[in-house]
Amino acid sequence: MELGFLSPIFDRPGPWASVYFDTSWLTEDAAARHELAAREVHDLLKSQGADERTRKAVYDALLALPRSSASPGRALFATAGEVVLDPALARAPSGGPHATWGPLPHTAPLLELMDTAPTCLLARIDRTGADLELRGPFGRREAGQIQGEDWPVHRTPNADWSERRFQNAVENTWEHNAALIAESLKARRAETGAQVLVLAGDTRECHAVHDRLAPDFHGTAVIAEHGVRAPGRNAAAGEEKLDKEVEEARASYVHRHAAEVMERFQAGRVPTDDGRVGAAEGVPALVDAAREHRISALLVRPDGPDLHREVWVGDGPDQVSVRRTDMQYLGETRPVSARADDALLRSAVATGAEVISVGPLMEEPGTPGGLPVGGLGALLRWPYGGPPAEGATGGSAPA
Repeated sequence: MELGFLSPIFDRPGPWASVYFDTSWLTEDAAARHELAAREVHDLLKSQGADERTRKAVYDALLALPRSSASPGRALFATAGEVVLDPALARAPSGGPHATWGPLPHTAPLLELMDTAPTCLLARIDRTGADLELRGPFGRREAGQIQGEDWPVHRTPNADWSERRFQNAVENTWEHNAALIAESLKARRAETGAQVLVLAGDTRECHAVHDRLAPDFHGTAVIAEHGVRAPGRNAAAGEEKLDKEVEEARASYVHRHAAEVMERFQAGRVPTDDGRVGAAEGVPALVDAAREHRISALLVRPDGPDLHREVWVGDGPDQVSVRRTDMQYLGETRPVSARADDALLRSAVATGAEVISVGPLMEEPGTPGGLPVGGLGALLRWPYGGPPAEGATGGSAPA
């Protein structure tokens, strides 16, 4: 999951109010339930020591939230009397509203409640070009058009010599347009950062485009069974099925990627011949890696006991320690106590590391239970431990 959007709340000092709120009520008493839940959040924050200005800002923002089944929940992060960020949730929090007051924003629940699937580039293709659309956690938006040659594109039923030449010209146009679409999709994917590609529309042309895609598309490009480039009035059912296929493609990417990262994590836990490892687990090892910006991907198992473990933090994302007394060496004279998951997520976002929830993998056959140990682990940017690498002057050097 890419969490760069959280930078505004990690760039500001706390303390922070972190709220997870259900907005899916559509019953007759929805307004009353909504107000009671907002009041409950206000009282929870008050009991934890939140200041009055921040409590009021949160309460007012919660009352103003629209109730909708399309957006079943909302997270709010507030400090100093201001709601700084309020991302929509894909799933409502269970068990009523959740509210915490602490030195860092409590962001770990976002891994389970937000739409964590990557952006998808949807290409509606016919024999003359393609219409492009981006779909992701932000919703949908148009992404341009690819226009190929528009003549000749239609075959004729005749079989004489002149018509065969025309048929060849038609097929040449199809081939040219397929190559143009494939090349253009490569450029559009780089521009948009989309990680999933779905091809919909003309079956022959979709396969022709797919066959011409660069190798780095393989495994991320899907040919849909439904959808056309110019849907007519009777295409609603096909569009609904296409929507489902797009979401399945996004979810499949998330699952496949998480499984690949977990496999690399398991391999990285095994020391090499010189005693170096490419993965870390356990709060002390992860804190050391976070301070040194060695975390490439942070793995989080939601039920892990280490998520709640106490660490000490300062204002900077690399000011984190297991022991309070160590903070003075990091330039922090007034450290505060925080949850390990919140501190490590802040460090991961600050250094551009990926964050992955591995909870869904735990239910699959063949996946070792209890990994990462304690619920927190990491793939490292370079191996560490063991004797210094050849040519190193001392300490743990990159391999």
